[in-house]
Amino acid sequence: MKDSPLYKLASRAHKSQDTVIDVRGHRIGGDEIFMIAGPCAVESEEQIHQIAERISNLGIPFLRGGAHKPRTSPYNFQGLQEKGLELLRDVSNKYNLGIITEVMDLSLLDQVYPHTDILQIGSRNMKNYHFLKELGKTDKPILLKRGMDATIEEWLLAAEYILLGGNEEVILCERGIRTFDTSNRNTLDLAGLALAKELSHLPIISDPSQATGDRKLIEAASMASLAAGADGLMIEVHNNPEVALSDGPQSLFLNQLDEMLPSFERIATAVNKTCSWNKEPEVIKV
Repeated sequence: MKDSPLYKLASRAHKSQDTVIDVRGHRIGGDEIFMIAGPCAVESEEQIHQIAERISNLGIPFLRGGAHKPRTSPYNFQGLQEKGLELLRDVSNKYNLGIITEVMDLSLLDQVYPHTDILQIGSRNMKNYHFLKELGKTDKPILLKRGMDATIEEWLLAAEYILLGGNEEVILCERGIRTFDTSNRNTLDLAGLALAKELSHLPIISDPSQATGDRKLIEAASMASLAAGADGLMIEVHNNPEVALSDGPQSLFLNQLDEMLPSFERIATAVNKTCSWNKEPEVIKV
């Protein structure tokens, strides 16, 4: 696969140096460990403000939160939609946080675009190639989650669709794959993460929350991801996970994230990287 000509623009053969993407003064890739934290879904004004305030106080520069939620069951909570996007922009302005949220399909792109700094493409859409082509025409960074059944080559080819459109700011996200083992929600593919880092110049972050489905495993999975070469982490946290409307079991309590940061900092030091949450943020006014 190392000599594959298929994913030309995403490959190390095309660009040997790591791509580094600057978003609101923070670098994704290179020598900085990037951190994103927040709830699976925006549920209420009180919820998102409590979480955003805590994340901001920890120095974490980016908040994740779903406004449109793709759910397996049509009867489950589907997100606050446009109201959720407005709440994300409110907390971005109040706490000076960057925002990452998912855009589910092309019809929602115009609605989501003004409210986010990074457009997230979920696992289900990794093979929606027409959608990826259109995203290549946008001028915001794209976080591309690996499909739950995708090979490394398929993942990089999905990134190629975006790159071919002219958008060079693609961030890969390893979020676990579906295997025969049902003891975890998914299987965190550390070897795949390391291989993708070797094959591609694009920055890669890890989503240990989706990969494990269990808050007790997030610290270990995060540390392993950083040691394997991940450029950052995206971790689900909630002000009250036990009543969360989405992904409560894999969401950290707010104090847990605080307690884990020193462990992440030790791994960052070991791999000669700095931490985005220890960096003075750039003041952005929207």
